[in-house]
Amino acid sequence: MVFIGVITSTEWIIILVIVIILFGGRKIPELMHSLGRGVSEFKKGKEGIEDDLNTNKKNRTEKTDKTDNNPAG
Repeated sequence: MVFIGVITSTEWIIILVIVIILFGGRKIPELMHSLGRGVSEFKKGKEGIEDDLNTNKKNRTEKTDKTDNNPAG
């Protein structure tokens, strides 16, 4: 059975060699720095979305509680 998506150490070495050939030794630190910034921005965006969702859920719960406590009639 073939497992797609599992990268072995040999494949990582091949990928590393290809990256070094394509970008050269001087560009790799810049590339890693940019990648790190991108990951950081992605995490900040994800946290912002989670905060918005939690705030909306809290607001809906509070509105439901208020309407349940004020019976019409």
